[in-house]
Amino acid sequence: MTAGPRRRVGVLALQGDFREHLAVLTGLGAEAVPVRRARELAEIDGLVVPGGESTVMDKLSRAFGLREPLRDRIADGLPVYGTCAGLIMLSDRVLDALPDQRTLGGLDVTVRRNAFGNQLDSFETELDVPVLGAPPVRAAFIRAPIVEEVGPAASVLAALDDGRVVAVQQGALLGTSFHPEITGETRFHRHFLGLL
Repeated sequence: MTAGPRRRVGVLALQGDFREHLAVLTGLGAEAVPVRRARELAEIDGLVVPGGESTVMDKLSRAFGLREPLRDRIADGLPVYGTCAGLIMLSDRVLDALPDQRTLGGLDVTVRRNAFGNQLDSFETELDVPVLGAPPVRAAFIRAPIVEEVGPAASVLAALDDGRVVAVQQGALLGTSFHPEITGETRFHRHFLGLL
């Protein structure tokens, strides 16, 4: 029996912690490549949109001519995993967005930016994520968004003890409020690779 083709996964490398995602994906056996140009979207089987600053990522995606091609690929079914700011970028609706802020859309959710406060309010916690099994996921929240509403097309994968939703999935689109890539947690990336 021969192994299947190695998956080529892009990481949007305009801003944010894209290097950490490239390292995790490579460690899991994927061919991980940075994506900065629209033409590179045709060469990937999936995409990770990293944490960072969603407003800056939005502006840079427009400046680099990536926004519309990205929206088109997502609408055509490209598997995408967004962490923190990446979750905001994938959300259909954003509360407290800047007046000119736009998203890529695709996830039928409403998110609130910086829902936990500023950098000083960052924290780590353990999350039960049934789709990933035991043990709990170690999750780092850094100026993280929260999912305020989950539309009928999306499903909740994880919530905090108080019920606030922090991980969602809709088909081949995956979003987390937190950063698994900085706590040594690889199961969300492995789950994402299984969607390709």
